[in-house]
This record gives sequence, structure tokens and C-alpha cells, in this order.
Amino acid sequence: MVISMKRWKGKVAIVTGASAGIGAAIVEQLVDAGLQVVGFARRTDKIEALAKKLCRTKGKLHAVKVDISKEEDILAGFKWVSEKLGPVSILINNAGVLPNSTLVDGSTEEWKKVFDTNVMGLCVATREAVKIMKANKIDGHIIHINSVAGHKVPNIPNMNVYPASKHAVTALTETLRQELNSLGLKIRITSVSPGGVTTELLEANNYVTDPNVKEFLKTVPYLKAEDVADAVSYVLGTPEHVQVHELLIKPVGESV
Repeated sequence: MVISMKRWKGKVAIVTGASAGIGAAIVEQLVDAGLQVVGFARRTDKIEALAKKLCRTKGKLHAVKVDISKEEDILAGFKWVSEKLGPVSILINNAGVLPNSTLVDGSTEEWKKVFDTNVMGLCVATREAVKIMKANKIDGHIIHINSVAGHKVPNIPNMNVYPASKHAVTALTETLRQELNSLGLKIRITSVSPGGVTTELLEANNYVTDPNVKEFLKTVPYLKAEDVADAVSYVLGTPEHVQVHELLIKPVGESV
């Protein structure tokens, strides 16, 4: 099997949660492969700084301010992409949150934020991408950045509703595959499920403020954000007839 990103050169890709961590690493690889990449994030200044860094690469990075938990933001973002760059061929649903709380005494608002971002935002972005791909007869690719927590609930402190949100992503991946098949569309759907990754996700959501969590995190191995980006490039680079439905990636020594 020949792995190549050539057929995507010049095509439009949208990456959510693109300002840091896994999203930024994915963006960098896609731009280097010659794509027109649009980074959706609340912190567009970070994407703009990355765009300057990548200005001499084959593709180009564009920053669009989008809060993925808000449908109106997502719709406006897709409208901007369609009008300024053309139809989207690749969607990477990467945005995600993990608040530091529990099911016993956690905040309802925090739980809603998790589902609005990790599940509803992913669904809305996916729906809009499929609409565009279908209307323009594009055999595109949608990738959900899932988690090992989407397949098995890890025995880790303060995970609250996060595993439930990622289990939803696993189910949504298979549901979409079946729907695309029933419609006769050749849009590919992939779930990429990494284990522990050294990213800003934990710090951004104050997850590491708990002393027990801090101690636990010192004992586990980690992947790098670039490892997940490599997996995304691999999946995109497979031949058009190949459906990589689920790709599970763990650091060596992970026990979860």
C-alpha cells in the first residue's frame, strides 16, 4: 500500500482546536503537505503566529475565530471557508475539553461544556462538512480525534463526563460510516484514539491542579502531539479505497 498525500495538495482542510497541542501539530503537517488549511479556534493569535512560522512552506494556514461549542460560530466559520477558499475536502475534529471535576460533586455547566464541545460541536462541524462534500461531489475525509477513553473508561482521577463524551465519538464514527454507505458517498471517516499526550489540554482546563492528579500524571508515559499528527497524515495518505476506521495509539508502557 502506497502512502501519499499528493492528491490532497491544494485542497482545503479545516482543523478545529488548532491553536495548540495536537491541533497545531496536525496543521503544521498539512500545510507542509501543500494544503490550504483553516484553523478554527478561540485563540486566533496563536494560529496567526504559527502561520507566520509556516509562510515558506508549500501550503498556507488561515486563522478563523470559532468557539466550537457554539453552532453559530461553526456555521460562520464554514461560510468564510466556502466563500474565501472553496469547498472543504478534509475536516479534522480535534477540539476538546477536559474539566477538573467529578460526577459526585461536579459542575453542571462544566459537564455541558464538555458535551457541547466534544460531541455537539463535532456533530455540527461534521454535518456542515458532509453537506459541502456531497454538494461538490468531493470524496473527502473526516477524522475525529478521539481517545483511548472512548473505548475503555480509564482508572484516572477526576475524569467526570469526559469518557462518556469520547464513547459518544466512537459511536458517532460508526454511525456516520453507515450513513455515508447508505447514501452511496465515498467520504471516508476515521477515529484516531491516542493514549496520554503531552498537550495543553490538561493545563487549559485546570485538570492538573488536583494534587492526586499531579502525582498520577508523573507516573505515566506520554505520546507527543507530533505522534498523533503523524497518524493523521498516515490515515489521509492511504489509497482512496482504504477505510481506516479506527486507529488506536498508545505510548509504550501505557497501562490504561
